[in-house]
Amino acid sequence: MVNRVVLIVMDSVGIGELPDAKEFNDEGSDTIGNISKQLGGLNLLNLQKLGLGNIDGIKGIEKAENPIGCYGKSLEKSSGKDTTTGHWEIAGIILKKAFPTYPNGFPQDLINEFERRIGTKVLGNYAASGTAIIEELGDLHVKTGYPIVYTSADSVFQIAAHEEVIPLERLYEICEIARELLKGEHAVGRVIARPFVGKSGEYKRTSNRKDFSLKPPKKTMLNYISEANMDVFAVGKIEDIYSGYGITRAVHTKNNMDGILKTIEFIKEPSKGLIFTNLVDFDMLYGHRNDVSGYANALLEFDGMIPKIIENLRDDDVLVITADHGCDPTTPSTDHSREYIPIIFYGKNLKSGINIGTRSTFSDIGKTIAELLNVEADIEGESFAKEICRR
Repeated sequence: MVNRVVLIVMDSVGIGELPDAKEFNDEGSDTIGNISKQLGGLNLLNLQKLGLGNIDGIKGIEKAENPIGCYGKSLEKSSGKDTTTGHWEIAGIILKKAFPTYPNGFPQDLINEFERRIGTKVLGNYAASGTAIIEELGDLHVKTGYPIVYTSADSVFQIAAHEEVIPLERLYEICEIARELLKGEHAVGRVIARPFVGKSGEYKRTSNRKDFSLKPPKKTMLNYISEANMDVFAVGKIEDIYSGYGITRAVHTKNNMDGILKTIEFIKEPSKGLIFTNLVDFDMLYGHRNDVSGYANALLEFDGMIPKIIENLRDDDVLVITADHGCDPTTPSTDHSREYIPIIFYGKNLKSGINIGTRSTFSDIGKTIAELLNVEADIEGESFAKEICRR
């Protein structure tokens, strides 16, 4: 019997380009494989023990002779490669139409209305790296007090502000105004608060980032689990990604290690249901900044904590490790990449060494979790619970 699932999303840890990667300008992307190739190998011993290196077609990771987990990979069925799209698909929603993107900035009439609503002009309004734009416009922002608006290849409306110029609560309020405005044809996946501190030439983003996502258009795995009188604990930006929908308790985190430790704290509690964690540093700190060694070190840090996570699992727990998209730091692009995601399931009540193959949608993860918890969930996906469960 399974009474609880611990689902950890390694944000952006893709394992190879999807067949349609060319349509997204992501040919050759392979987050794990290319990091391993560039560094001459990547020894993630605990993930390998679980079966990471045994996944069909994975590159740069050695196979385990007798993996203790069940393993596979998945295509993304939704049209997109962003955080919201990936997480929603994991939880059972396949988006037939991609969220809108603005490679040339947002329409001027929309910006004019936003400025009217917040009572001030804005700076920027173009696609840029988050660290680059505060270097470019940080001094002008400090001088004028105008917030910096920018986007990326993803469906995001990002607002950067120095914490001593625009206090956090006001920045969050401005983001809520933007979220209210960005509906209909301009319904971007996320509005993101991007606070920073420091002085000219030394600006640095803080951990007070906050995402304001659209509410999922229908129930996800989270709703069905919580409606079955079970817990749905959210760690990291999970609460923001699902706009709190279906979540019973949430905690935000400062970095990957904080997320891992808070996950372990939740595991130690006498709960039943789902613990859902996002580890964002892979993506935010290393993937988008093309920091190959930083990305590798973050993978090694997480890998080193897996024994501690497993040590705290109950016999009726299942650990799931996956990703939501790629963000290959070895390519010229600083954006997300359209890649396969790894899938690993481990638990005392599961079989060992089962290859679940290549799934046709991330939603198979959510459908499987629901079935393991004996929850009827009317979501997309096909469960593979019977393939991996001992019962």
